[in-house]
Amino acid sequence: MENQEPKHQRRVRYKGTHPRTYKEKYKELQPEKYADTIEKVIRKGGTPAGMHISICVQEILDFLQIQPGQQGLDATLGYGGHSSKMLECLQQKGHLYALDVDPIEMKKTQARLEGMGYGPDILTVKQMNFADIDLLVQETGKFDFVLADLGVSSMQIDNPERGFTYKQEGPLDLRLNPEKGISAAERLKDISQAELEGMLMENSDEPYAREISMAILSEQRKGHVIDTTTKLKEVIEKALVRLPKEEQKEAVKKSCARTFQALRIDVNSEFEVLEAFLEKLPRILKPQGRVAILTFHSGEDRMVKKSFQSFYREGVYRDIAKEVIRPSKEECNQNSRARSTKMRWAIKA
Repeated sequence: MENQEPKHQRRVRYKGTHPRTYKEKYKELQPEKYADTIEKVIRKGGTPAGMHISICVQEILDFLQIQPGQQGLDATLGYGGHSSKMLECLQQKGHLYALDVDPIEMKKTQARLEGMGYGPDILTVKQMNFADIDLLVQETGKFDFVLADLGVSSMQIDNPERGFTYKQEGPLDLRLNPEKGISAAERLKDISQAELEGMLMENSDEPYAREISMAILSEQRKGHVIDTTTKLKEVIEKALVRLPKEEQKEAVKKSCARTFQALRIDVNSEFEVLEAFLEKLPRILKPQGRVAILTFHSGEDRMVKKSFQSFYREGVYRDIAKEVIRPSKEECNQNSRARSTKMRWAIKA
């Protein structure tokens, strides 16, 4: 039988004026072609699909005081928004190193920055976990400035194939590097109720940790595999079914967000990685070197605060932020994902 020509598939188009699914947002996914669409989405306070709007950019630049000729590190490259601004400050003199563990987004960002004129003479991008900065500094030498944005990029959250959001159907993965480690679905298969309850409490301060962990284990004992984002959301809904009706919707929404956060932190060993980074950080900074860190939940912020305070007392840092710096009200209105952001800084002695 002769091979038949594959039937031409038309691209999924917007249904009405408000596309809901990730693939329907093809205009947002092509910013170079549909700049007017991107502008409209941002103007309304949204983040276009496949993009990430950098947070506290001016506050970071004001603190880092980057000068042409300096050497810097963006420990969490992401979409490259912060990196592009830091590169502007270098004015093609000096060098910026940028790290990321996500092989999918890292390549896209590197190509985007190269298109802006930032080639290997001024920018080096490495697929490396920022816990390994001690290995990096052996080949680069020490840094004048360092930035670490600990938030998950919007490109990862919005893409249902990565499994970071309960709002759309997708595999329950949650790995920043999908080529390493085990997915959140696999993690749940072999976890005890007590361990899961502890994870939810420690990683996201989940008030219904006991109810949710018991519901998940109950489903698994019945032979039900929780391997998609939707299935996990449905289990959380069942776990909170006894709450008053008027409270349920908001409680489920918040518990879903916290549960996904707790699982993401666990499968990526985020607290262990951050602890290693903070411990090694002073050793990669030049004297008077500056570091700024953006955190997005209380667990991270506590770790950064304690590390900075401890090294300050030891005289390793000559100055640290006494209070957190938060995004302006205007920025939070324009970008809802900025609301939980806290910035802390330190200056090496």
